[in-house]
Amino acid sequence: MAEPGGPGLFDRVARPLPLAVIALAVLLALQTWSSHNRINSLRQDMARSLQKGNAVNAETAALARDVADQSKELQIKVGVLESRQSEAQSQQLALEQLYKDLSQNRDEWALTEIEQVLSTASQQLQLAGNVQGALIALQNADRAVSRSDTPQFLTIRRAIASDIEKLKGLPAVDLAGVAVRLDNVIGQVDTLPLLSDEKPLLPMAPARTIRKGDAAATAAATADPAQPLGVGQRMLQTWSLWSQEMWDDVRQLIRVRSVEEPEALMLSPSESFFVRENLKLRLLNARLALLSRNEATFRDDLATAQAMLLKYFDTRSRVTQSSQAALRQVQANNLTIEMPTLADSLNAVRNYKAKQ
Repeated sequence: MAEPGGPGLFDRVARPLPLAVIALAVLLALQTWSSHNRINSLRQDMARSLQKGNAVNAETAALARDVADQSKELQIKVGVLESRQSEAQSQQLALEQLYKDLSQNRDEWALTEIEQVLSTASQQLQLAGNVQGALIALQNADRAVSRSDTPQFLTIRRAIASDIEKLKGLPAVDLAGVAVRLDNVIGQVDTLPLLSDEKPLLPMAPARTIRKGDAAATAAATADPAQPLGVGQRMLQTWSLWSQEMWDDVRQLIRVRSVEEPEALMLSPSESFFVRENLKLRLLNARLALLSRNEATFRDDLATAQAMLLKYFDTRSRVTQSSQAALRQVQANNLTIEMPTLADSLNAVRNYKAKQ
């Protein structure tokens, strides 16, 4: 209880110190309440942040696991690639070594091939006279040598060019034309008439002669055609014409020919067949000798064929005469041409190989 006459409650409250204390208490309460609210909001924010952080950590862990798995796969692939790279490097080294060996032996192989081609062409040139084949071989060899940049090949190219000029300077023999003529004669053998043929070519009909009496009667009839002939004159004219025709027929029953080989007239049909076939064989042998440039065999077979035509065939026939003329034209060809050798080109190639 307040003392009577002392200050009252309002007065005490209205003093500065208690007011300050009260205000401070109110402020502290407000501060405490505000701090509590802030702490609660911070806690909530922290909780949310922690939740987000946990989620992010989980995602990060998952990503880390994926990255680890991918890194393992990449390591495996890198290992495979490294092994393949090592294999590729080893293969590249082997290819480089092989290319080096090939580049070193390329000229030698090319020269070996050229030598074989030239040797074969030289043999054909000497044995069969194949000038065109030898020219083609030389041109191919020159083309093969020209692909290389080696200056030492110029000597080989000069030798090849010299041999090409030699072959081009040879006199040309029309072997194909001569062979065609022989083929034509061979095709005519079956149509050539033999001396022993049953139906030889008939000679021309002999000119009929007119007797003096018949000539006088004919002249009289011609001089005066209006005057009729008597019965005797007509009979005489008919008889003379009939007897003349009969005499011409009798004359053709017997034919005299001069034959140097009588046995040619006594050939049987089978022997005639073999005579024709033997003539064909002789001409075919001459054709083969022509293509192989065998001069002796060629001329011997043609001479034998000419002798057979003279002995067994009718030389009065135009077909036989044309065959004889064709064979004489064939015999006029000269096959004895001295073929050059390809020794210059072969020696140039072999000398270069020997220096390597």
